Amino acid sequence: MAEHVNLLKLCVGADRVEDLILWQQAHRHDWAGGRPVHITRMWPKRAEEVLAGGSLYWVFKGAILCRQRIVGLEERIGGDGITRCALVLDPEVIRTEAAARRPFQGWRYLPPADAPPDLARTRVRDEALPPALAQALAQIGLR
Repeated sequence: MAEHVNLLKLCVGADRVEDLILWQQAHRHDWAGGRPVHITRMWPKRAEEVLAGGSLYWVFKGAILCRQRIVGLEERIGGDGITRCALVLDPEVIRTEAAARRPFQGWRYLPPADAPPDLARTRVRDEALPPALAQALAQIGLR
């Protein structure tokens, strides 16, 4: 079995993990089996590794705060005729320790060794660092 790799993506339009959860709950009826889907332009070249246990780590205002397991990749054709990749996600949102990340476009691979640890289930959240502090830490390479 291949080692897994994760994906990292900015959570555009959501300021907090709760915003993502509420948005996904409101759109659950739009997705087959109620599993959230995130459409992205690029298909991962390392798809086998992503599907071997990878997660989508979400960045909110300069900090990784949660993840969702990636359970499938599906081809989707947009209204413009362009083929896209649908990341099919487990509905469970798993909160992680806050880890600063600089802004970027699209998604990036995130090796397991660089992924922040999950929060203990008894902790409901780990507050994000203030955006300016998170950005400053990311710029000097401290997550």
